[in-house]
Amino acid sequence: MHTSSTSTVRDMTEGSIASHLIGFSIPLLLGNVFQMLYNTVDSVVVGNFVGKQALAAISSTTMIVNIMIFFFNGFSIGGGVVISRYFGAKKMEDLHRAVETTIAVTILFGIFFTFAGIFMVPAMLGLMSTPDDVFPEAKVYLEIYFSGALGLLIYNMGSGILRAVGDTKRPLYFLIFTSILNTVLDLVFVIVFRTGIAGAAFATILSQFLSAFLVLMLLWRTDDIYKLTWHDLRIDLSILKNILEIGLPAGLQSMITSVSNVFVQSYINGFGSGCMAGWGAYNKLDSFIFLPINSLSQAATTFVGQNIGAEKRERADAGAVRAVTMAVGVTAFIGTLLVIFAPGATALFTRDEEVIYYGTLFLRMNTYFLMFNAVNHVLAGALRGMGESKVPMYCMLACFVLIRQLYLFIGSRIAYNPYVVGFGYPVGWMTCCVLELGYYLTRIRGRKNDSENESC
Repeated sequence: MHTSSTSTVRDMTEGSIASHLIGFSIPLLLGNVFQMLYNTVDSVVVGNFVGKQALAAISSTTMIVNIMIFFFNGFSIGGGVVISRYFGAKKMEDLHRAVETTIAVTILFGIFFTFAGIFMVPAMLGLMSTPDDVFPEAKVYLEIYFSGALGLLIYNMGSGILRAVGDTKRPLYFLIFTSILNTVLDLVFVIVFRTGIAGAAFATILSQFLSAFLVLMLLWRTDDIYKLTWHDLRIDLSILKNILEIGLPAGLQSMITSVSNVFVQSYINGFGSGCMAGWGAYNKLDSFIFLPINSLSQAATTFVGQNIGAEKRERADAGAVRAVTMAVGVTAFIGTLLVIFAPGATALFTRDEEVIYYGTLFLRMNTYFLMFNAVNHVLAGALRGMGESKVPMYCMLACFVLIRQLYLFIGSRIAYNPYVVGFGYPVGWMTCCVLELGYYLTRIRGRKNDSENESC
């Protein structure tokens, strides 16, 4: 394996920390924005041209789709950390075997999620107490969406491989192209051919399959160090074990948190389709605020992973702190804009006054609390880069699942209203921030004490 003269990889073990984090995060952020547009465009188009029930149907499916996406993203994180460490340590043959292993396992995951997802759609919608006027369209949307699972997972893993070696630009170019295509197909299928919510789902999966094809072609045709060689495509069990040790806790944590959010959705569903649609619009906008957090979390994972591989632990710690500071600042700025313009932002999805009311309510109530979540996710990314994936899993499961569900169970019996239910998210974010920050600071202090004792 060799690196071409036109290499697009980024070595984060030398140079300005801030420059690396920003240079890595901005293309990744833009890519995440365009990836979010897939489902958001579906919501905007059906909300304006199909109706409130169709918007509520897509909104109610988001948590179910996230169960698959977030679980697989854990595997993607594990693969990225292993590849970034091999890259930082300049172990190119191991890096090559890791690329083949991650792609092979991704194909198997994609086939599994396709059939399992389609089979479980009715049960999952029933678990969320989906109203009768929303159930049929939600079922159609999910069955079509899961049939395109393979394309989504291959793109996410392929772009994860590129990010692990510092290349965030070319996955961005693919996403821009396919997001524009998705928007055009949405408008054509829903407005011109009048295919309703099914047309929006078909537009999404067609665009996802194209993005998967493009990233596979890039990995196959490149002469760079992460080249995919089809005849070497096999699962290396020792590398898979390393990937799962890091990725499985992250995937399980995200998946179980998503299951917990399905129960939050079931509480929201009790307030009717208007509140459901408003909650869905809030979640779409909340997801856009979360994008810089997610981008800096992934930047922290790659930065820390490469520097741990190069045995530069103090530089890894400095990068984690810088990434947290950036994430909190950006979240505060974007959150202020959304709080001010909450009604207009919600109105992008619908003209229904009830939906706008609830969307505005949830945005103004919860947005600023996302700064706590910024600390949670960036520190979790840094810990995963160090190979410590279990601690953020334990913290997030305890807070996002147990404490959140306990709060909802007790709170809804004291005062069952949208205010109480909607505040379930911040309760989990704040408690997790306290636990995770306390662990991280204790860990750094302990390592410094060990170093001082060794020097004595």
